[in-house]
Amino acid sequence: MNRFKKWTVSLAVFLLVFLVLTAALVIWVDPFFQYHAPLAHFPYLVDNQLSQNPGMAKNLEYDSVILGSSMTVNFDTRWFEELLGLHTVKLCYSGAYPKDQANIMEIIFDSGREVDSVFLGVDVMTYSGGVDETKYPIPAYLYDDNLLNDVRYLFNKDVVLNYILRPLADSEKTDLATVYESWWTDEYYNIQWVMHNYEPPARSETEAAPDAYLESVEKNLRVNICPYIEQNPDTVFYIFFPPYSILYWNDVMTENHLEATMAEYQYITDTLLSYDNVRVFFFADQEKIVTDLNNYADYTHYHRDINRYMTECFADGTCEVTSGDEMKGALEHMRAVIDRFDFETLFSTQY
Repeated sequence: MNRFKKWTVSLAVFLLVFLVLTAALVIWVDPFFQYHAPLAHFPYLVDNQLSQNPGMAKNLEYDSVILGSSMTVNFDTRWFEELLGLHTVKLCYSGAYPKDQANIMEIIFDSGREVDSVFLGVDVMTYSGGVDETKYPIPAYLYDDNLLNDVRYLFNKDVVLNYILRPLADSEKTDLATVYESWWTDEYYNIQWVMHNYEPPARSETEAAPDAYLESVEKNLRVNICPYIEQNPDTVFYIFFPPYSILYWNDVMTENHLEATMAEYQYITDTLLSYDNVRVFFFADQEKIVTDLNNYADYTHYHRDINRYMTECFADGTCEVTSGDEMKGALEHMRAVIDRFDFETLFSTQY
């Protein structure tokens, strides 16, 4: 019995020491940046938007942020330093809903730092979703201030193996300026690749009412976006509508909700331009971009050169709309781009 008791005590002590050392290792390296900024020489792997964005929002040094969906992943934050003099961090979520933006803005503006600018990409199709809808379930214990539930982080096998030990074996540190950059390399941005993988949606014979999405859009703006604009009047919010390819608009017409989609753009613009600290940029009607499928890797995702162009526009005001009437004009131009595009030739050509 004495031998068994000693063995049990020794095992318990070993497990306790192991757990303490594991927690200490996680806190010291802190691969999800929950407790401190990155260590200078550790080769951090940053590839998990859901788990690593909240820590970066809390503990990285920045004065501006880029928010949005995969439409924002190819921004290089060095461009914002070069063109706008801003020290920017990218905190995007692939497929982000407005609630995803609210979740991360809550942390950003609770961090106590002064935020000069927020660059928020708006995908109108997500604003017709529910106000509490997120693209993926979030690890809530990384988004709150409750230290007790951090045990799920401190004693997490995946954290230790994949975000502490694996980077030591493959010591190529993630470049935070281009973090979350899309996997598509230059050879994927061509019309042949896009058309080979494009699948048009089923045709709808029933046209959506022009106001079909506006109730949901109003709720999402009121609950998830506008409170942060109102509560932070010294922060400039650059709201921008990304330039999806002409194939996106083919989907819109095939699914028969063109007027409803146009109404979304107009409503969001009218609502947000009522704030003095909001600037709106409309890239959707840039004809030379959206009609050239060699700029895309699929029907919506564009080359990083387009992200560079948008950054230049933020700096010099190109593509900015400053009133509801200007947005009406931009949307009319978008209609003209759609009307004169030769879809018949596009779909009859073999790629």
